[in-house]
Parts: sequence; structure tokens; C-alpha cells
Amino acid sequence: MDKFITLQSKAIPLAIENIDTDQIIPARFLKATSREGFGENLFRDWRYNKDNSLNENFTLNNNKYSGKILVAGDNFGCGSSREHAAWALSDYGFKVVVSSFFADIFKGNALNNGLLPVQVTPEFLNVLLTEITEKPDTKLNVNLIKQTISVEGTSFSSKFEIDAYKKTCMINGYDDIDYLLSKKEEIKAFEAKNID
Repeated sequence: MDKFITLQSKAIPLAIENIDTDQIIPARFLKATSREGFGENLFRDWRYNKDNSLNENFTLNNNKYSGKILVAGDNFGCGSSREHAAWALSDYGFKVVVSSFFADIFKGNALNNGLLPVQVTPEFLNVLLTEITEKPDTKLNVNLIKQTISVEGTSFSSKFEIDAYKKTCMINGYDDIDYLLSKKEEIKAFEAKNID
């Protein structure tokens, strides 16, 4: 995984609540086993019309919005436990997803794949959605070490929570195996001290 310490980026607003994993990546696209290529079908049924033409009314197809941060409505990632949802968001280019609530399994899958889920209050989420929608060039600053998200050039800022272990992994670009390997010398010392 790539290291994640800070990110400054424009953001894409998706003010829809209860976005489930089947909307993020429809089941018919889950045939591949590698993580690459899923971004092409992210929000497929919303991004494209039934005749496969681009849905010009969908936010991700609106050229005025861009960035590595997706700001979504409440209850993001509900539904099935498919890890492919995190793969699709990452493969599309998102590094952060902001919502006022995440489904637990989605949150875990996101963190395991280097995608940072930032949970904020409903009030702060509304501030973000309003700022981004009205001013598409607005940049957000995400600082994982300080656990803050802020709107550049304003006083709007919020703290967010993250599991300490997952925070360490993301800052260092570790998956679970990398983390264990980083403790190799400590493990050897412990074993040497405790072998009879």
C-alpha cells in the first residue's frame, strides 16, 4: 500500500444516502480476482445510461468536479461485504471517502486497502457538501497524523476517529503482513528471552 500522511485535494460531492456496495460496484463485475480494473465500473449503473452512454447528470461525469476525495451522504458502504467496493473506489483514484456513517465491514475493507474512511458529524458533512457543490475548486486537507479534515481557506475543520493500529499501517504503507515484518526484531528478541 502507499503511505498516507496528508492529502490536499479537490473533492467530488455525492449527496446520496444509503449507498450500498452493489451500487458502488455491481455484482456482475465481480468476476476478476485482481484489484485492477474495477474503477472502470465504479457506480456503473449511475454513471452510464441503459444504452451505455455517459449519464451527463451524474456527479462523477460532471467535469467541474474532480479530486481524490469523495464526499458522500450518510450510511456509505452498507449492504454486502464485498471488498471489491474498496478496490473500485481506489482504482478510480479516490484516496479518501467522507461520510457521516460507514458500514463496519466496508470501513474495514477500505482501511485494509489503503482507502481512508473519514467519518464526520452530519452537520460537518452538510458543510462539506455545500462548500464543494457551490465552489467546485474548493480543496480539502486531510491530516491522518492529527486526524483532521478541513476546508482550505476557511475555519471549517473537524476531527475524525481511526483505529490506532490501522492508522499506523496507513501512515507506513503497511498491510497486516508488512506490520508483522516491521516487528521482526522485537519478535526475535521476545522469543530469545522466553525460550527455556
